[in-house]
Amino acid sequence: MNLELTIEDARWQGLEPLATRAIGAVLGHCGLDGDLCEISLLACDDARIAELNAEFREKPAPTNVLSWPAEDLAAEQPGAMPAQPEPDFTGEIALGDIAIAYETCSREAAETGKTMDDHVTHLIIHGMLHLLGYDHIRDPDANLMEGVEVAILGKLGIDDPYKA
Repeated sequence: MNLELTIEDARWQGLEPLATRAIGAVLGHCGLDGDLCEISLLACDDARIAELNAEFREKPAPTNVLSWPAEDLAAEQPGAMPAQPEPDFTGEIALGDIAIAYETCSREAAETGKTMDDHVTHLIIHGMLHLLGYDHIRDPDANLMEGVEVAILGKLGIDDPYKA
């Protein structure tokens, strides 16, 4: 896979292998050739992600992860599978961009008793699924997305983050 990783916050030590593993798991689960896929990942802090959240979602607050799909692949029918991305004229599949914020991820991991690595893996998988047309606004879509997240995390040996 072609992963463009930009680390703006030095606390993101060891993110590249973790991101490569999470992204590879999503691509494999979705039947995509990772060698053709392009993804950009920004590892930043809460201040930067708050700026991005304000600019793109009109929510001037930090969040854990944001995604900008290169193409709208969302299904029209609630709970239906998104469309598969297609290679462009160069044979590559540009999937889009993800940003992830250190402080929010660290705080959430501590609050939920998860390791930082497991929580960040989950959030990268979540962000990747958004790039692939999954969403959680409508309940049937949320159920589908959660099920896919849990299946991918399970393949990586990570517990279901939605269990009470």
